[in-house]
Amino acid sequence: MNSYLLFKSLHLIAVISWMAGLLYLPRIFVYHSENNNEIITNVFKTMERKLFYYIMTPAMILSWLFGLVLIHEIGFDQLASLWLQLKLILVLFLTVYHFYLGSLLNQFKLDQNVKTSKFYRYINEVPTLLLILIVFIVVFKPI
Repeated sequence: MNSYLLFKSLHLIAVISWMAGLLYLPRIFVYHSENNNEIITNVFKTMERKLFYYIMTPAMILSWLFGLVLIHEIGFDQLASLWLQLKLILVLFLTVYHFYLGSLLNQFKLDQNVKTSKFYRYINEVPTLLLILIVFIVVFKPI
């Protein structure tokens, strides 16, 4: 069995899971911020917490782990490649975005959200744009 392809597959599965959460959590925030019903608010809080802590965060950790294993497999000298440096910078942005969503989650948890649903609709585009850039950089390795 080719270990590189195994780790690449595991990396892709983890990234897809992480991206699903990064795209879905802000959508939940949209509906949560528009809601005034206490029972539904508690449902949103449960959904947000479970998504962030049980799906997104483990998927992020596994994405990083398998990504680093892949770099090890191709050789750390590949870190000199500009395409890989750009990819890692964009993945760092995704990671910062992930933790930013965690801070927003804590505001909702404490009933201290001050942002509008429109704000959450806009920030929901961030991971999409980063994903598009990352995929094109990895597939075409333009630089």
